[in-house]
Amino acid sequence: MSSISRPRPTALGNKKITRVCETSPDIDLIPVCLPGPQSISVPAYSPTELTFPPQSPRSPHSPHSPHSPRSPHSPQSYSGQPYLSPSANMTFADSKPCTSPTQSPAATEPPEFRVHIVTWNVGSAVAPDDIASLFGPNVSDGSVDMFVIGLQEVNSMINKRLKDALFSDHWSELCMDTLSPFGYVLVASQRMQGVLLLVFSRFCHLPFLRGIQTQTTRTGLGGYWGNKGGVSARMTVFGHTVCFLNCHLPAHMRNLEQRMEDFESILQQQQFEGGSATGVLDHDVIFWFGDLNFRIEDYDIHVVKCAIDSNKLPLLWERDQLNMAKNTESILDGFMEGLLKFPPTYKFDVGTNTYDTSAKKRKPAWTDRILWRLRRTGSPVPTHNAALQRGLTSGSEARLK
Repeated sequence: MSSISRPRPTALGNKKITRVCETSPDIDLIPVCLPGPQSISVPAYSPTELTFPPQSPRSPHSPHSPHSPRSPHSPQSYSGQPYLSPSANMTFADSKPCTSPTQSPAATEPPEFRVHIVTWNVGSAVAPDDIASLFGPNVSDGSVDMFVIGLQEVNSMINKRLKDALFSDHWSELCMDTLSPFGYVLVASQRMQGVLLLVFSRFCHLPFLRGIQTQTTRTGLGGYWGNKGGVSARMTVFGHTVCFLNCHLPAHMRNLEQRMEDFESILQQQQFEGGSATGVLDHDVIFWFGDLNFRIEDYDIHVVKCAIDSNKLPLLWERDQLNMAKNTESILDGFMEGLLKFPPTYKFDVGTNTYDTSAKKRKPAWTDRILWRLRRTGSPVPTHNAALQRGLTSGSEARLK
């Protein structure tokens, strides 16, 4: 998600795509020397509607769900599908609406600040030719203010890492090629071996993004190896501190305690410079997502598959390790998540919508998750649950006073 030949993006003319921030420690964004969005002809776009901003790509929402029609754009070469997480509507009292490259100046937008998050364990696969469907139909109309992409298991072989050190990695280039024609600019990028985090913002918001910093925490092999761990990007958005944390936690049913310990270690080790939000949990808004690897306890594989086929997902929610941990682990206090109204995203035979048929007989589970936590807010106002397509969509609104 074979070798790919893609034309370079032309929406910004022949200018090199500008990366406002790669892994620099602290940057205040001032839109100078940046190519501004230009009026472009936007092709018709019709993927699925996603009303809540977070999204995750690895094992997308269950292809077996009768409510999730197969998208022609969905990648079919992965053992898991992209998890399109909720889109979060955040109302910033001091945020200003701005026109998108495809809107007339007279057009007005709602005051919410919309964030669309994608999380995907790509299983070391080659990036596909087209990932536009991951970003939904709102790419072209500018109604999404920020796209955040969290990938896990990006190919990190030595020869691939050397190439990526000299040039942008293929996944980053593909995301830029897809989003830059619509006026989105890469404002933060951080990679730790196979764990990659990209943050894109609408060009018009650049003057209101401040203090961008990134961090990495290794938890593999006792903290010496970066195949597991977390990468984050934090910034101030219209005066409110926001942190995006992409994690890949230990696998297997038996490692629940290790997952919680690694998450706590990531939170403790990730410290930022300056300002009041020095730790992850100090931020006004936190998005925590990735391949968190939580499993479904007690039920055997036959019971789980039967519940999926009969659309009795609430039966599985009750035994989901993350849901149960919220009742006992203080580190999870305040973290919220949309209803799991899609089938488990783990694990499929490569190139199919069939759950694992290998000798390992892996039990389906919601390993790919997107959660959020609000620190300084008014009362969260629930809105609605959007229709599920090839991923999770849920609705929620948070007002930051």
